[in-house]
Amino acid sequence: MEVVILNGSKALGRLAADAIQALLERTPDAVLGLATGSSPLPVYDELAARPGLDFSRASAFMPDEYVGLPEGHPGSCREVIRRGFTSRVNIRPENVHTPDGAAADIPAACAAYEEAIAAAGGIDLQLLGVGTDGHLAFNEPGSSLASRTRITSLVEQTRRDNARLFNGLSEVPHHVITQGLGTIMDARHIVLLATGARKAQAVRDMVEGPVSAVCPASVLQFHPHATVLLDEAAASALKLADFYRHTYDSKPAWQGL
Repeated sequence: MEVVILNGSKALGRLAADAIQALLERTPDAVLGLATGSSPLPVYDELAARPGLDFSRASAFMPDEYVGLPEGHPGSCREVIRRGFTSRVNIRPENVHTPDGAAADIPAACAAYEEAIAAAGGIDLQLLGVGTDGHLAFNEPGSSLASRTRITSLVEQTRRDNARLFNGLSEVPHHVITQGLGTIMDARHIVLLATGARKAQAVRDMVEGPVSAVCPASVLQFHPHATVLLDEAAASALKLADFYRHTYDSKPAWQGL
């Protein structure tokens, strides 16, 4: 796991966007994993502002979706990512895939989503954030570290955190379809962003704590190519923060993320 600590979300966004641009330049038909939430927004803003960056052959899979929302609901993950990113670049709408939270047969929809990711060749680069309780995608504490795409329940803190996308907490669904931790771990490169002091404890548990279902994001310690991008506030509880800074400052310029 590479931990990078920089000043401010814009610097983190530029660094993550550099990794995505480099991927698209060498693999124009790359498969991206696009997370919602506030953490990836600086990445999407940076990518949308780069002239000539071509997404026309790329495809994308989103890690999660609410169960039971009608198509086009403004709070749905698909609509959030459309407004925040995919409508701003030249990726084809039919190449952006979301779990089917409105399916009549949810288990079948979960299995179909796993099959679609595999048929696309797997995810080349997965963008992620981390919840204040350490959740990854919508894998809440207690999730199996080997889990696959499935229906699961949200804890109340996650529902409160996401209520800003709805007309109050009462409208936030209790159930979601999410890629499992095992599914996420199949991505060839994972780039996770976290900013703000509210994420500091979750970041410490993820990076330096034991690997445990209590902090689902800690499973990334087992990933062969995981990059964690942090601002100073999110990194404030890390015991080895100075080592991470030294390692990043000393790495060869050609190495990238």
